[in-house]
Amino acid sequence: MSPSPAERPARWFPATLWDLIRPRSGGRASVSKSPVTGAPPTVRENAAAVRPEPPGKSARSSATGMKARYEELVVDMKRRYGIRVVRWRSSTSGCAWQVHYKDGTMARLIESPHPRGPMSCAVFLHEIGHHAIGFKTYRPRCLEEYHAWRWSFETMIALDLNLTEAVRRRRDDALHYAIQKAARRGLKRLPGELIPFLEPRSRSQAPLPALLEEPRGPFLESPSTRAAESVEQTSQIN
Repeated sequence: MSPSPAERPARWFPATLWDLIRPRSGGRASVSKSPVTGAPPTVRENAAAVRPEPPGKSARSSATGMKARYEELVVDMKRRYGIRVVRWRSSTSGCAWQVHYKDGTMARLIESPHPRGPMSCAVFLHEIGHHAIGFKTYRPRCLEEYHAWRWSFETMIALDLNLTEAVRRRRDDALHYAIQKAARRGLKRLPGELIPFLEPRSRSQAPLPALLEEPRGPFLESPSTRAAESVEQTSQIN
């Protein structure tokens, strides 16, 4: 029988093959442990170390980033133009108006959808645009609608926001409706800017380009520049 570890001399030589292959310390092989829990790593932990990023994670991160951008846009526009949102609409419609008080102050008010995507963002900026360009700066009313849409699209392009084909088609339909409404109210001559929207566009036709004239820089346009702008180009409505 081989001696126990305590009885072995300092220079001990194995007497049998079993003594040679048996660990001299008499202990068990060490097991790597998790640095967090001190327990051996599980199959789940080992798999997590090499697990690839879920395919939808980058899309969720992008959506979160756009939500933050839209929130920042709302805060900036309200601050820049002194706007108060009376109500966030669930539909993609809106309106803008201002109230003058006896003490000389004025409230700039809008109702619109909260920007959550290209369409709601365009409608929100369209309503902001009415205040940005100034009420009654452009006449008739359908021309003001055109410039509010122009301001909205210029702003989206300047801020690198997604301006989709569906948004452009919505603008085309809205301005065609504004022209028809003005005609029913007795409009005799149509401003030249609105000529492309005179005829309705079918769904088989591509919408008109986002900008039909030279960009004017929505954040830099001064009231004096707006007041001096000429709207002489006209066309007869048949």
